[in-house]
Amino acid sequence: MDDFWREEEYAFACPYCGAGISMLLDTSVRRQQYVEDCEVCCQPIDVSYTVDEGLVADFRAERAQ
Repeated sequence: MDDFWREEEYAFACPYCGAGISMLLDTSVRRQQYVEDCEVCCQPIDVSYTVDEGLVADFRAERAQ
């Protein structure tokens, strides 16, 4: 595994307001899960994704619980 930051731009719709959101995902880590606020409606979004061979294999953006 490389010791530098790798990223991939990923676009999705906010699960609250439907606005198009684009964010950079760190693909140097196999699995990530965190909360990110929508840049339009400011609601909290649970973001989770997995990476396989440097590419996003599974991505979920859901309303925070």
